[in-house]
Amino acid sequence: MKKYITLLLVSVFITGQSQTFDITKYGAIGDGKTINTKALQNTIDTCFKNGGGTVLVPTGVFMIGTVNLKSNVNLHLESGAILRGSTNINDYTPVNGVHYGMFFTENSENITISGSGNIDANGDVFFDTTKAKKIEWGGTAGTRQKENFRKVADGGLGDGPIVPKERPYQTIIFSNCKRVTIKDVFITQSSFWTMLIADCDSVLIDGIRLWTNMLAPNADGIDITSGKNIIVSNCDIRAGDDAIIVVGYASHFEVPGFKDLRHSSENINITNCNLQSASSAIRIGYFDHNSVRNINISNCNITNSTRGIGIFLRDQGSLENINVTNVNIETKLRTGDWWGNGEPIHISAVRGKVKVAGTETEKLGVIKNVTFTNVNCKAENGILIYGSEESRIQNVNFKNVTFDFIDSKLNDVAGGNIDLRGCLDEKQQLIQRDIPGIYGQYVDGLTIEDFKLTWTGTRMPYFTNGIEINNFNDLRIANFKGTGSPINKSAVPILLENGTKTNLILDKNSTPKMTNVKN
Repeated sequence: MKKYITLLLVSVFITGQSQTFDITKYGAIGDGKTINTKALQNTIDTCFKNGGGTVLVPTGVFMIGTVNLKSNVNLHLESGAILRGSTNINDYTPVNGVHYGMFFTENSENITISGSGNIDANGDVFFDTTKAKKIEWGGTAGTRQKENFRKVADGGLGDGPIVPKERPYQTIIFSNCKRVTIKDVFITQSSFWTMLIADCDSVLIDGIRLWTNMLAPNADGIDITSGKNIIVSNCDIRAGDDAIIVVGYASHFEVPGFKDLRHSSENINITNCNLQSASSAIRIGYFDHNSVRNINISNCNITNSTRGIGIFLRDQGSLENINVTNVNIETKLRTGDWWGNGEPIHISAVRGKVKVAGTETEKLGVIKNVTFTNVNCKAENGILIYGSEESRIQNVNFKNVTFDFIDSKLNDVAGGNIDLRGCLDEKQQLIQRDIPGIYGQYVDGLTIEDFKLTWTGTRMPYFTNGIEINNFNDLRIANFKGTGSPINKSAVPILLENGTKTNLILDKNSTPKMTNVKN
């Protein structure tokens, strides 16, 4: 790992020492009005043709549409420099019926975006900020609140999400690139995913601030798909959707940047980051054609998020070898059409596509080898480990985890439900359910060790047991400190049903209630 980081930093140093091309010398005008797409592209092309170097963006506000970065180019924004996206959708390059965002780069290497300046995507102009989207996928019929689920009492925006207009897609795309560095810049107000890293090898994203409108749908932070050897470190990300995503998509609807990618995402490290998200702070998986493996998450703080860490299997790609260490998580319920319902940790494996015999859709992948060590949670919903008969979750370990289950002011409009959206059965996407501290089903090789659960101010009767696991094999629980919900007189510390092979090391206050459990 140290060798890899050193290699990346050396590449930045070498690029930074070569010749410099000031965009104002090529016609760019930083008056906040002039569209400088051609001037910036001309500067980049000249730098590239001369063997590479630094394209300097000096102090000023430079409006642009879509530009293409090139190999051996360091786009450097000095302090006070702003590259701002045009408000005219026609200034962005069209592709497949939509439009690229500000930067599209493919089949290139040794590319850097650096400096303390600002890339401002100007995204708010592409939304109706006076209206909130309605809940679409799955509907609300299965929820506890029915038509009042996540409804805003005064009919206002609440937590959004606001309604998009025609908008540019990803602000920054790197596709099939090697040795990419994005360092120190401030990236703001994307109208769609901020950054897509697709099919790339050896990427360092370090020390950036990335802030989008927390009411804006699809305004993700960093999306990584089918890439390898990637580090995201020392970043502050506040996203109006998922903050960091690691997936194995081969393609994704009409979204630009995908070309039927057919290899796994692997060796991804996320460390020393502060994250906020209106959906999942860190999301691994969903509709994955390719597998995702060897993901390490460490020393991160997650606050003000709808979900903390989510691991979702809905397709044939497996998700495996995921390690989470030294992470603090705070999550809450939200109004509006956001995916997630306050879970600090969500792991689910359910079918998301129609099964067609003889095709790659025939068999689901698996989630396996997932560990959470030294993790502190404060949340308004429980931890969920939701496998299915078709894809049992394997080998999940919790070691030295604390969980303070807290009350929510939105329980009446959003509480007492689980969110499995992305699953094929629409009736199972948003569903009413009683909520224990940890709920698990169809899971093999689950270990819960040195886990402390507290309940703070929880008042709803649908909060139930401390731990509830059913349809399991090979379960180990040791040194659990916790109770069922104090508000629910029938709640127990541990409820186990329909399982085999238990290894329980518990004090007398945590004696489990067991039904149809065989050793």
